[in-house]
Amino acid sequence: MNDAIFSQLDFGPLDEFLRLDDVTDISYSNGGQVWLKTLSKGVFKVERPEINNALMEKLAFQCSNVMGKTFNMAHPFLDAESTELRMNFVHDSIATNGIACLIRKTPAKIRLNKEKLLNEKYVSEDLLDFLLQCVQGHANIIVSGETGSGKTELVKYLASTTKEDEKIISIEDTLELHLDRIFPHRDIVAMKTNNIASYTDVLVTCMRQNPIWILLSEVRSAEAVLAVRNSISSGHHILSTIHSDKAASIPMRMYSLLESNQEVDQFLSTIHRYVQIGVYVKGYMSKELGRFQREIFEICEFYVDEDNVAQTNVIYQKSMDGKMSLNNPTKHLRDYLAIQGVLLPDTIFRTNVNPPNNGVSQGQVGGQNGV
Repeated sequence: MNDAIFSQLDFGPLDEFLRLDDVTDISYSNGGQVWLKTLSKGVFKVERPEINNALMEKLAFQCSNVMGKTFNMAHPFLDAESTELRMNFVHDSIATNGIACLIRKTPAKIRLNKEKLLNEKYVSEDLLDFLLQCVQGHANIIVSGETGSGKTELVKYLASTTKEDEKIISIEDTLELHLDRIFPHRDIVAMKTNNIASYTDVLVTCMRQNPIWILLSEVRSAEAVLAVRNSISSGHHILSTIHSDKAASIPMRMYSLLESNQEVDQFLSTIHRYVQIGVYVKGYMSKELGRFQREIFEICEFYVDEDNVAQTNVIYQKSMDGKMSLNNPTKHLRDYLAIQGVLLPDTIFRTNVNPPNNGVSQGQVGGQNGV
């Protein structure tokens, strides 16, 4: 659905929220409930009696008419997408308490910058500088977190710090990154999968385009896991996101999505060998700050040791009670970055913040010290 068609829609009172930069999602359900997801306050309910079933049904039928699709009991699901807006409708024959709708805004802008990250206590300056050095050193980075934690925004920011002459190809099933529009002067190709061109098909073509970076919007299927594995094992560098409750669990989470009989240790060794950094971002209501807070809670380094055993070095970890542990990168990461021209000293962090939680072997606590 192109932007010209989308401009024909009458959003009525919903337009108030669509115009607010702070609003990222609008959810309608349950015969009149309107819930907003914002950058500053998280998720909360608003009272708007004029936003009701009749309005949402009218909007759904507008979408279906301009798209040339049917929305009824026989076709109860409707998806519409423009450059910066995604809409999903569920017919009331399926959503029995009334039509349901989710509107997600995907603006072509980088919402994060270094000043904002530091001022809002998203991450400390030394950890941010470390992550930026990892990007400059072409480390493969996967950002994890729950829905609404800001994974994609962090990946967009990290991608914005890549070198100007490094070609980027993004592969998405729903458009969210918009790097080609944010940086029109750069060599960026935005690819979108569909029912004709799968992740595998697009990835094969992507390789022939000779990118330096491949950005996968989210790893959420077996095909996406294979796309990540094939990308990194062929020497390309990736930035991507995944749903996971901590950074150390990323490799095992990828294995659980694989849906195959591949031997677990072999798969984990592959991921630990080629994915250097895992990051966990959490979104929560902060009593201390009195607002919704997004924050990096964990940074892990993955590597394979001399005995070919997959290891995880927890570089940074914060608990909800505020306790932090800090651990220097291992020689494995320092050597990898050095080959790419980024030199890290043996000790880049003060590691006496709290006793560090070191050496996680194949995703389980315990094992060798990572310093």
